[in-house]
Amino acid sequence: MNQLQFIALIAERDAIRYTPAGMPIVNAVLQHRSQQMEAGIARLTEFDVSAVAAGEISGRFNQAPLAGLYQFTGFLNKKSRNSKSLVFHIIDFSAVTDSSI
Repeated sequence: MNQLQFIALIAERDAIRYTPAGMPIVNAVLQHRSQQMEAGIARLTEFDVSAVAAGEISGRFNQAPLAGLYQFTGFLNKKSRNSKSLVFHIIDFSAVTDSSI
């Protein structure tokens, strides 16, 4: 199974574009920061991840405020066929309030 869920803010977002087939695509960078427990020790985790929203979700993602905090659900895939870099494909997301973190 390849499913990833995390809370992040939208740090950067490109303008919406369209594939030759007419599918809308939005590329972005998401930033995550949290404290996780590992082997009984609190550990600060921070990362930036390249992300893409394609199809119907791209319109809603394109309208979401930058620097807004969201819970994202999606999967990881290679950036391109021959690439070793990963990109997070957004399947769904919802706004997070401070009290729900």
